[in-house]
Amino acid sequence: MWLLIALLPSLMVATACSVTEHFLRPAKSDWWINLQAWAIYLAVSLTILPLLDWLQMPSLIDGAKLPLWQSLLIFLIVRDFAEFAYHRAQHSIPWLWSMHSLHHSDPEMSALTTQRHFWADQLVKGATVWPLSVMIINPTMEVFAIYNTISLWNLFVHARLPVNFGRWSWLLNSPAYHRRHHSSLPEHYNSNYAALFPIFDVICGSYNRPDGCPPTGLDVQPKSAIDLMLWPMRHQTLAEPVVIPGRSAPIPEKPIEYPPSTGIVTPVT
Repeated sequence: MWLLIALLPSLMVATACSVTEHFLRPAKSDWWINLQAWAIYLAVSLTILPLLDWLQMPSLIDGAKLPLWQSLLIFLIVRDFAEFAYHRAQHSIPWLWSMHSLHHSDPEMSALTTQRHFWADQLVKGATVWPLSVMIINPTMEVFAIYNTISLWNLFVHARLPVNFGRWSWLLNSPAYHRRHHSSLPEHYNSNYAALFPIFDVICGSYNRPDGCPPTGLDVQPKSAIDLMLWPMRHQTLAEPVVIPGRSAPIPEKPIEYPPSTGIVTPVT
């Protein structure tokens, strides 16, 4: 019961976004695969992730000694930058991309794409960027709860909705801004990595104002729960060297000879 209560906000926001998508921008959705990916991700979150006790690490700043608003602001900025840096690494390092490509494989990005992640991705974060952010500021449980509530914005950001902040898109992520990041058009690669605050894209030179509703997805998509659980290996089996969005040429994972009939994992154009 407690698990259902904890998931209720996410389920409510995801449902609201999905219903709104259906009326404003109806399209075929990969909803069943996305729900299976969410279930697998959640199972790992509840069983393995608690073993990584990164909230108990020593910190430069004790959030409990600051006013709530200051602690929240610092933690929000630090964690969002950590997520931004890790996201850029996912598009630059082949073995990280082999996991992250599951998220980009959705042929029609929607609110349910938010949790379409390979299950081990959270373990890598739990051993790297999450503890590193806590080493800067240790959040109180109140701050962490508020941050998790703010993170529900990611469901809206992935939604297939005609929401574009235009000239103000550098202030806050939006569906149009993030769809450009998921775009399968080569001219849109290597842009708009931000989770919440696009100012990090502005600073790092990856900011681009969104325009239109580009197509999304990769040539290879998971077809079953087995594909979801074994995605990096399945990805390697089906495809030639991975083409990482933002790069002009494939980066070989291994010096392997692939059959001429296999497809190339390049975004659909």
